[in-house]
Amino acid sequence: MKYTVVVNGERRTVDVPERMPLLWVLRDAMGLKGTKFGCGMAQCGACTVLLDGQPTRSCTTPISSIGTRPVTTIESLPRDGSHPLQRAWMELDVPQCGYCQAGQLMAASALLKATPNPTDAQIDTAMSGNVCRCGTYLRIREAIKAAASGGRRG
Repeated sequence: MKYTVVVNGERRTVDVPERMPLLWVLRDAMGLKGTKFGCGMAQCGACTVLLDGQPTRSCTTPISSIGTRPVTTIESLPRDGSHPLQRAWMELDVPQCGYCQAGQLMAASALLKATPNPTDAQIDTAMSGNVCRCGTYLRIREAIKAAASGGRRG
């Protein structure tokens, strides 16, 4: 079946089964490999994208449920790493293995759009569904705070 979706501001048409998860549409049909497969059960957050600005687990979201809502993936961030979250992530050495980082960054970007100056509790709540096996949660929180403050820490 054909579906037309707006991904990262670009209108794309794909011919895929209606139950195909958005994750595989993005990766296999559109070639956007930044969104990762983690658990396949919407538990880890590695596959997080923004659907109409809201963090969404793409591994369990069928393409048929997207409708006209825009999809934003990690590929929407600048390739040169100039986004405040990307800079903070690098400055604070957030990624270890890096596998979960696309989902972490998407969740963090939605948080900062909704809450430009979040508290620690708001960060913890917003990020609680994103698992980092390397355990860099404190660095993630500090990076979000740094990005919110324009790069100023402390």
